[in-house]
This record gives sequence, structure tokens and C-alpha cells, in this order.
Amino acid sequence: MPRSRFSGSLASPKVDLVIDMGNPLLNQSVDAFLKIGTVAVAKTAAEETYHIVKKGSVSKHNFEHSLKKMCKEGAYWGTVAGVYAGMEYGAERIRGTRDWKNAMIGGALTGALISAASNNNRDKIVMDAITGGAVATAAEFLNYLT
Repeated sequence: MPRSRFSGSLASPKVDLVIDMGNPLLNQSVDAFLKIGTVAVAKTAAEETYHIVKKGSVSKHNFEHSLKKMCKEGAYWGTVAGVYAGMEYGAERIRGTRDWKNAMIGGALTGALISAASNNNRDKIVMDAITGGAVATAAEFLNYLT
């Protein structure tokens, strides 16, 4: 009896774009901005496509609204990622070591800075700093597990 066999592998695609800004801090920030901004644009495009298909009509207004939302989300999340990458890199340079504490410091400073730029009150800024530090630290620990 003939036998068939299927084998293959699934590997995540890797795209690496390098933009040399002449400064490692700027390189890290721009790289994070581009990567996370692109993810935010893709996420928003998928959500908006779902909503348009669910509604059942495509119009120029829907397309323009979706495009504006994609740009806004991409710019916002790209900026947050760029600030975080810069803060983490800065903490690493100041402390002279590379460990999870840099992620905690970078996350806390980014949370506080983004919150303060959004004209939040003092309690909200502190809560966002705590959240940013906690999320960044948790993400760093998850990277150690894999």
C-alpha cells in the first residue's frame, strides 16, 4: 500500500530594516517606531475591514475614515514604542548593565511621559507609570521563558 508523507516547517517571516541615524538611541527609537507602527496599522486595517464587511457597504467616506484611523493608530503606537525603546536604551547606558530593570524603568518613564503629554491628572500619571513599568517588566520576563 502506498504511503504518503507530509513534512514542512513553519517559521515566522523576518523582515529587518536598518536605518542608521548616526546615534544608537535614535536607531533604537526609529526601529521601534517603524515596527510597532506597522503592527498598529495592520491591526487597524483588519478591524476596519471587518466593520466595513459587517456593514455591507463600501464608500469613499468609509475608506477615508479607515485610512485616517490607520495613520492615527500607527503614529500613536509607533511613538509610544519609540519612546519606550529610547528610555530603555537610556536606562541601560546610565546603569551600565543590561537586565530586566531597564525594561521596568523604561516602561515606567514612558507611561508617565505619555500620560503627562495627554494632560492627565497626577494620580492617572502615577498609575500609568506603574502600569507601563509592570507591562514592560512582564514582557521582559516572558522573553526569558522562550
